[in-house]
Parts: sequence; structure tokens; C-alpha cells
Amino acid sequence: MQRYQEEADKVLEELETSAKTGLTTAEVTKRLDRDGYNELKDKLRDPLWKLFLETFKDPMVIVLLAAAFVQILIGEVVESLIIFAVLILNSVISVVQTRKAEGSLDALKEMSAPEAKVIRNGEKLTIAARELVVGDIVLLDAGDFVPADGRIFESGSLKVDEGMLTGESEAVEKHVRAISEDVALGDRKNMVFSGALTVYGRGAFVVTGTGGGTEIGKIAGLLESAEAKQTPLQQKLESFSKKLGVGILLLCILIFAIEAGRAWLGGGSGDMTKAILNAFMFAVAVAVAAIPEALSSIVTIVLSVGTNKMAKRHAIIRKLPAVETLGSTSVICTDKTGTLTQNKMTVVDYYLPDGTQEVFPDTPDTWSEGERRLIHIAVLCNDSNINEEGLELGDPTEVALIAFSNKNNKNYNEIRERYLREAEIPFDSERKLMSTVHTFDGQKAMLTKGGPDVVFARCSQVFLDGKEQPLTDELKATLMQANEDFSNQALRVLAYAYKRLDGSQSDVDLDDEHDLVLVGLTAMIDPPREAVYAAIEESKKAGIRTVMITGDHKTTAQAIGRDIGLMEPDDIALTGQELDALTEAELDAKLEHISVYARVSPENKIRIVKAWQKKGKVTSMTGDGVNDAPALKQADIGVAMGSGTDVAKDASAMVLTDDNFVSIVSAVEVGRTVFDNIKKSIAYLFAGNLGAIIAILFALIFDWINPFTALQLLFINLVNDSLPAIALGMEKAEPDVMERKPRDIKEGIFAGGTMQAVITRGALIGIAVIISQYIGLQHSPEISVAMAFTTLILARTLQTFAARSNKQTAFEAGFFSNKYVIYAVLVCFVLYGVTILPGAREVFSIPASFGLNEWGIAAGLALGAVILMELGKLVSRIGKGK
Repeated sequence: MQRYQEEADKVLEELETSAKTGLTTAEVTKRLDRDGYNELKDKLRDPLWKLFLETFKDPMVIVLLAAAFVQILIGEVVESLIIFAVLILNSVISVVQTRKAEGSLDALKEMSAPEAKVIRNGEKLTIAARELVVGDIVLLDAGDFVPADGRIFESGSLKVDEGMLTGESEAVEKHVRAISEDVALGDRKNMVFSGALTVYGRGAFVVTGTGGGTEIGKIAGLLESAEAKQTPLQQKLESFSKKLGVGILLLCILIFAIEAGRAWLGGGSGDMTKAILNAFMFAVAVAVAAIPEALSSIVTIVLSVGTNKMAKRHAIIRKLPAVETLGSTSVICTDKTGTLTQNKMTVVDYYLPDGTQEVFPDTPDTWSEGERRLIHIAVLCNDSNINEEGLELGDPTEVALIAFSNKNNKNYNEIRERYLREAEIPFDSERKLMSTVHTFDGQKAMLTKGGPDVVFARCSQVFLDGKEQPLTDELKATLMQANEDFSNQALRVLAYAYKRLDGSQSDVDLDDEHDLVLVGLTAMIDPPREAVYAAIEESKKAGIRTVMITGDHKTTAQAIGRDIGLMEPDDIALTGQELDALTEAELDAKLEHISVYARVSPENKIRIVKAWQKKGKVTSMTGDGVNDAPALKQADIGVAMGSGTDVAKDASAMVLTDDNFVSIVSAVEVGRTVFDNIKKSIAYLFAGNLGAIIAILFALIFDWINPFTALQLLFINLVNDSLPAIALGMEKAEPDVMERKPRDIKEGIFAGGTMQAVITRGALIGIAVIISQYIGLQHSPEISVAMAFTTLILARTLQTFAARSNKQTAFEAGFFSNKYVIYAVLVCFVLYGVTILPGAREVFSIPASFGLNEWGIAAGLALGAVILMELGKLVSRIGKGK
């Protein structure tokens, strides 16, 4: 049996404490020694140097480092320094992001109350909250943070905001009664939890949990155990890097062996040591040329571009890889309040005894007497307010009522100024009523609002057809049916009544709240955001499943889910308790039909996320409270609300500044575009590298002179592996970007036509270089090398246009629609132009006899290769009937 299921006296007895005197100093010291301080424990973190070194474990990085060190040994320092600079920059960024991600626990610690009012040794004291122990008696007043978990034994209209734990937008009314059944955290109304805020009334509780034993402490434990997920792109690049590293190593060994073997077997009077060293240098150059060392930087830059685009759509990215992950998301687990809904209670219907309902007249002069009295009671029997700055103050339900009056063109302040409050009976959670006294045209009246069942039971009359009439069983049944109809729609219903008072009566008490005259009902709900309907539909077209996970009640969540189109006819809703009752096998079988989860715990949220991940789905989780933080961290991408807690934000990869589900779907579009562009950059890089390798292998097989010098390969790598690839990252979205299904996380980075594009374009570039070298060999070996170099660098540069899309030609995509591609190509041409200037020619092995005729042939072959790439797209589309 848990504490909330026991009577308060029994809990005090079991904890060996007294509600009047509290614990003794000696007992507090003993319990502090046993349980420790009321604070969250720090997790031992890896030092910065260790985090920094771990970034160099990648196989591609290891190969690059080895090549760079060898180049330094043989005197090629500049390229090596560039490689080192790129790798160090990436490592620093990675370490900074890791440290930022570790901020969740720090934010949780900051939520703890700094002080607590307690009773010890029979005296009231204010102590540091960290010194609280189990059994301490804590006093609460409005405005106090709850410093520990505890069982309430005294409540004076106590209301506590537990939204950071439960996700509910309204404060919870507390009581002292035991709760016999097993209930979710949000329904434990005789308990308070560390980090919650007291918003109304007063109370006293006995501490039942401190530090790691509190609900926040449990969440801290979940945060530490939640797995940090690699993004799909990171997984694929890591896998590919290993394979590429091994492949390049074998290729380099083969090239070195052939070159060294030829030098050894060929004999001659040349310097054998120099020949072997040149062979080794060339093999290293091939390794550097084949591995695009700028790939990590290019991916980072393209992700940064996506980050800026998302920021304009109200999505702030905290961790760069989240841009790509969001684009591959196939399941969005979203909160309801404030994300799908407006987070603002709104009156959407009303009901009068004569059957009037639905559309309330927005012209006060046309109001019926029943409508006028309904508005008057709603506004006057109400403690909320809207200040001069437009800030809404008070209970959200009461704010909705004064907003309802304003919406219908009757300023609530005009009513209050005309009919001043003379007396009141404050709202009480026990009786579920509130009453105030006002004078209307010389007649005093008590106005009452509250729960329909309670108000119905206290009414003997009803205001109908402009007069007070007996509340017959038939009328009462009609009103109860109206209330039930509203409730079935998950609407929150309030009833309104009044009672005439004697002119001499100056005060009222609980005995006066009988023999009331029933006026009518209002129905309200936190309505969906208008744009959510279209966003849900768009996400369906994009193959994205939306699942609602909320701390609200099941009925309300289902109603919202059906209204916005989130729930299909055969979908079901589960509460957290119903979820707990399912085995893993049962959950796996039902998972794809569960669209709504209500009254969930932090453990429930993590279980839901893991269940989807087990099915191989990239899962996004939204949230704003402390209770959401573990699931935000566990998800492939955690999305926190801008209005949420720092704990949620620190555990997330993305923050929505407008708390809007629509922004998530919009960000998915950007994410998909970013991933497309990353693949375009990768395809561009590897197609160019493949072209060079094909030409080198062909020359080796047929015993031609090496088509490139080591310096030429390094120069091509430097010129072509950065600006064009970055420019491709600026491409606009493909026309069908939100009409595709989410990509399978098991598919490689070269899937979806990318590998075909790499092979096709690489082969065309390689063939163009081979033909160019062959033509050059008819003149001299030196001319053949110059022509091969020119063809490769120009073909790789012009390939940028073909790489803009695997489906559209550069002209179909809009030749000038990406100005960065134009700029990148021009810069590459200028840099190549430097190599044919007098003085530079000798350095880059371009003989003086290499003239305009040879350049024209090389350039023509490069252009021809790119034209064939573009024609290939048209042929492919015709073959597919598109």
C-alpha cells in the first residue's frame, strides 16, 4: 500500500513523527545520516580531454591522421595542417555539444525549493530545503515551492500547480482523504511533490520522500539511464567510414605495391629510394584524394544552414544532428496541451433551460434575460482578472468566463463596476461551489457557480421564459442530459444559479447555498489550434504517424484526437495504468493502433518511445515538463516547448518557440530537405573521387604513366571538396519532399538513387579523363598528365550542376535558383586558372606545350560528361513513365 492510500494519521505514525511537534533535532540528525541530504546527486562526468580524444576513434579520421603524419615526414606540410585544423574543429564542436547535453540534471537541481517552513521540536522554523528529512512536518502557503514529496494532512483550499510533473495546465485541488484505488500521479490529490508550486490556499504535509526518492529524483535517475541516440546519418556515416577506410587502405597498398614493384623490377640507374618514396607519396595522395576529409565539416555546415531555416519557422535546434533526424522521423509523440491545443480554456457552448445553446449572441442588446443573467453570474462570481498589459490572472477556467463576456462585446469590467461584490463564500474543493453577493436594482442576490451535479441538487427553481418556475423532474432530466452531452464531448461544464436575499442580509454562509434558481450551463475546452488540422493531414501524407501522449484525462484526449483527425476509426486510447497492465508482447501487438495515451507517467513515456524504436521507427517526442525530460532524451529527437521548463529544454535536441505542433511538421520538411542536400553533397564528393580512382586504376592496369601527380590530386581535393559541396547544401526543397514516406533507418546513405548517381557520374568523369589522357599520350607523357588533370578538375567542377538533383536537370530546377552553386563554380574555375599561369605551371606539372587546343579538348570532354549526366536523368524518367 502506498502513502496516498493510507490515512494521514497512519502515515504520521509509521514515519514516527507528530503533526504538532514534528521531529526532534536528534532524530533529524539520525535520518540525515541514514538518507543523506534532500538534493539530487551529481553523476561523475568524463573529463574534457577524454571527450576530445574519443572524437578521433572514427576509422576515416584515423586514416586521415596517418596520411597527414606521413605527409609531414616527407615535407608536404600545408595539406596536413588543413586536415588537422578540420578534425580539431569538429572535435571541439562535438565536446561543446556533449557538455551542453549534460545540463539536464543541473536544471533539475535548480528547481528544488531553496527554503522550507517546518515544525521541529514543537517550533516553527525556516530551514534550507536540502536539510529536510523523511518525517519532517512542512507548512505551505500560496507562492511556496514544494520542497519534498509528502502526504497532506491539513488543507485549506490548497491548490498546487504540478504541470512540470503531470503536464496538466490547471492547478490541482488538494485534500486529506485517503484514496483507496491505485491511481496515476496526477490523481494523487492528497500528495504533494517536490518542485511543484502552491498557487492557492494553505496546507501542511509530512515528508515521505527526499532527494533521489522524490518523483523528481526518479526522473533524474531516468535521465541518467536514458540512452543518447545516434542519428541515422551518424550511424550510416560511421558504418560507411569503416568500410571506406578498409577499402582505401587496400587500394593504397595495391597502388604502392604495383608502383614499387615496377620501380624495383624495372631496374635502371635512377635513385631506387626516391622511386619507392614517390610511389609511397602517390599512394598516400590517393588516400587523401579518395577520402573527403571535409565531409564532416560540410555535413556540419549544411546542418547549420538547416538550423537557420528552422529558426525562421519557430524551431530552435540545440544539437545539429537533430536537423537530419527530424527529417527522417516516422513517429511524432506529441503532448496535447499547448502543442495541439491553444493552452487556453475557451467557452465553446452554453445551454439554457428553454433549450437555447450553441451560438451566443454577440450583441448585448439582443441578449435574452436568461443569457444576461448567465453572463452576469459567470463574470461576477469569479476571481480572475485581465490586467492593463493583457496578462490573464487567475484560474484558467474563470479567465475563460470573463473572456467569453468580452468576446460577446460586453466588457467584464463594466459588469463588475456596476454590480460590486458585497460578500462571498470562496470556492471549496469539498463542496465544489463559489458564491458572491451583489445588488441588482435594489434587490440583493447571491450568485453561485459550480459543478452541475452539485448545483442541480441545490436548486428548487429554474429561470425559464423570463420568470422563476419550479424545477420539475422533467426539466431537471433535460438539464442533466445536456450536461451529459457536453461531458461526452470532453467539455468542462459549469452550472450557474442565484438566490434572492432579504434586503437586510449583509452576509451569507454555507446554509444559504440551497433553494437556488438554476439559470443555465456553459461548456468549455482547451480547443485545438486552427492550423493543427492541416498539419495532421500533411503529416499523414508524409507517412508520419502522430501519437498523443498527455497527462490529461482519457475522455478529453480522445475527443481532441478525433476532432483533429489524429485518431482513425479503429484506433484506441490507453491510460498509463492500462499501459502498465500490458506485457511487452501485448504492447508490441497493439502499438500501431494506439493513438492516444492519457494520465501517463515518465516511465510510461519512455516505454512508448522505446516500443516504437524497437519497431525500427525514428521517433520524435515533444514535451515541456520535468516529467517529459527522460523521454525527450530517450527519443531519437526530443522537442521541447519554448514555454516549458529548463529541464525539458536541456534534455531536448530542438525547442519550439511557439509551442506549436504545426512548427514540428514544418521543421520535418526542412529536415528532409537538409538530408536530401547532404546526400547531394556526398554524391558529388564521391562521384568526383570515383572518377579519379577509375582513371588511376585504368592507367595502372594498362601501364600508362600515372594520370596525376600527388600535388595535383591534393590540389583537386582542396579545390573541389569544399565550396561546391557546401553550395549544394543550399538547394531548395524537391517538389515531392513531403509526399514521400519516411526513409527506412536501415537503408544506407547511398540508397534512393544516390549510389546509382555516384557510379554513373563517377564513371562518366573517369571515362572522360581516360580519353583525355589517351589523346595526350599521343603527344607526350607530360601532356597526357596535364590533360588528365584539367579534365578531372573541370568535370568535377561542372558536375556541381548535375548534382543539384537526381531527378531534375539543372534547368528544370532553375539554373540560377541557387546562386551559391554559380559562385562556387566560378571560384573553382578561378583557382584552376592559377595553375596554368606562368610560374605555377611547373609546380603543377603543366608543360609549356599545353596550349589552347589541348585545353579545349580537355574542357570539351569534361562538359560532355556533364551533359551525359543530365541526359541520363531524362532517359531514366522516360523509362519510368514520368
